Amino acid sequence: MKKNTVFIILLLLTLGGLAAWYFGFRKEEKPVILELASPVYGYISNSVTATGKIQPVDTVTIGSQVSGTIKEIYVDFNDRVRKGELIAVLDKSLYLSQENQYIANLELARSNLNFQQSNFNRQKKLFDSSVISRSEYEDAKNQFESAGASVKVVQAQLDGAQKNLSYTNIYSPVDGVVLSRNISIGQTVAASFNTPTLFVIARDITKMQVQAAVDEADIGNVKKGQWAVFTVDAFPDDSFSGQVREIRLQPAYSANVVTYTTIIDAPNKEMKLKPGMTANIFIYTRADSNALLIPSRALRFQPDSTVARHFKILANNNQEPVSRETSPPISPANSPGTKNQTASNSDRLFQAGRVWVKSGDQLIEKIVRTGITDDIHVQILDGLQDSDQVVLGTVQQGTIITATPAPRSPFMPARRRTTTPKPGSTGANR
Repeated sequence: MKKNTVFIILLLLTLGGLAAWYFGFRKEEKPVILELASPVYGYISNSVTATGKIQPVDTVTIGSQVSGTIKEIYVDFNDRVRKGELIAVLDKSLYLSQENQYIANLELARSNLNFQQSNFNRQKKLFDSSVISRSEYEDAKNQFESAGASVKVVQAQLDGAQKNLSYTNIYSPVDGVVLSRNISIGQTVAASFNTPTLFVIARDITKMQVQAAVDEADIGNVKKGQWAVFTVDAFPDDSFSGQVREIRLQPAYSANVVTYTTIIDAPNKEMKLKPGMTANIFIYTRADSNALLIPSRALRFQPDSTVARHFKILANNNQEPVSRETSPPISPANSPGTKNQTASNSDRLFQAGRVWVKSGDQLIEKIVRTGITDDIHVQILDGLQDSDQVVLGTVQQGTIITATPAPRSPFMPARRRTTTPKPGSTGANR
């Protein structure tokens, strides 16, 4: 009897101690606050970055076909010229002398031709009358034909001298603007081995092109017709737009780096772009101006034991495999800044992802199909609605706890983050 009483007393003391610790000394667990975000519609894109030089679309190099001394120059840098306009003159004295010499030679040759023709006619009559032999007749005939050939030779020499004389006048072959003048009055031009460059004329500087050097790791994503945005140091607050016209197959090598020249057409109506400027380029390989977006870190959130004590976790274990497909290159019709692309999901590159959605006191795992990502936001193609509340992380004791980014191989190229204004936004270039 006494043993039972002692046991009961000890049990009551133990239970009392535990109750005192639980209600008096144990720290109360603070509630878990979830950081939530609702999907929103907005603009997202992937881009390839590159640098390049701005050049006129078409330039004409003007040279001289004859040697001589520059006597007159009628145009200078930045001057506008018309097709057929006289822009420079070489010294004509030597070529005038040659022309006069061949004119005199031609007169002499024609005089000799007249003499030989008269002699031939006379010898022919004598031969027909059997007064002279055939050899004398043939000799007269040969002299006459040689005189005729001499006239043709001298005439050709005169034509060449007159052509060379005309080459001393340098005319503009096109309408355009003088970009370069490489001569001065009194300078000697030698055209013996190659044609010297006198002027460089841009045909139309309201249409420029950017020669972009695209890295070999990115060139596979660049396609003809894609939209591009670039900036120049001279106008850092302005953005200029263009379109990919050509991707050249010839590689360029610099310090073991392989790049491919990509030509981007860029209008220059405001005349801000100048030849030789350095352009910092973003080529938009994929874009959607009306995409359903969530923060990328929502894909990395995973509820831990603390969250599980406060919310009912409903995991989705029925994930179906999702295929990968290629997306079409961005074109002016669906370029950034225009209305949403109408391509179906089968025309996009997508992959599977998992997010957690809060519904009351439940956290529901949902499998989603993701599209374009810029490392800050990700496009949701299927699996979410804009009314869902997606979990990004937890707020506990004043600290935001988010998932650690997935490890990435140091040997894989890093994805580029797009922070430039989308084409079609306010900027200098139109």
